[in-house]
Amino acid sequence: MSLPDPSFLLARAPVVPVVTVPSVAAAVKLARALVDGGLPLIEVTLRTPVALEAIAAIAQEVPDAIVGAGTVTRPDLIQKSIDAGSRFLVSPGCPPGLMEALAEAPVPVMPGCATATEAMALAAMGFPVLKLFPAEAVGGVALLKSLAGPLPDLRFCPTGGIGPDNVGTYLALPNIVAVGGSWVAPNDAISVGDFAKVTALAKAASKLPRAAFPA
Repeated sequence: MSLPDPSFLLARAPVVPVVTVPSVAAAVKLARALVDGGLPLIEVTLRTPVALEAIAAIAQEVPDAIVGAGTVTRPDLIQKSIDAGSRFLVSPGCPPGLMEALAEAPVPVMPGCATATEAMALAAMGFPVLKLFPAEAVGGVALLKSLAGPLPDLRFCPTGGIGPDNVGTYLALPNIVAVGGSWVAPNDAISVGDFAKVTALAKAASKLPRAAFPA
């Protein structure tokens, strides 16, 4: 079974900002700042009441952004996210019911896994890129290196515990297409409206080298 591949989106930048937005207005400003910094893919987590509205606003008002929905934990959130304008979907984990629903989605999906067994189940469903979450807590770089041997065709976008100090070790792995991270959109900068800081962090992240997409 062949499902929509997010790799063509992830090729745009090595880092996918994972953001939790407090308001629609802040979400639009944040998206503009991230795009200006060279990070067009933006994962808006469905953790706040305004998340779907924020996705819709970003899709409408920031045309250069490629906005997706993160923290997709229930099948009913799939269509709601797509209707809002999500161009990709991300889940933290993937129990059977959610896995089957995500496999029917018309947009690229990065379903979450934390073990070899989960990764194998998702690969069998046809998902070409998986989210390893929470990456650092479940083994991080060491786990990803171990998975490369028995599962050479799988690619990952790890998220969780990744920041400036360790992002390079992840991106150096050939089975990593990108990483997800919140450090490029810190809450303290968003809360005070310091979007120039967000742009500066995004610019630095956008220039990080990665093994999966050589220059």
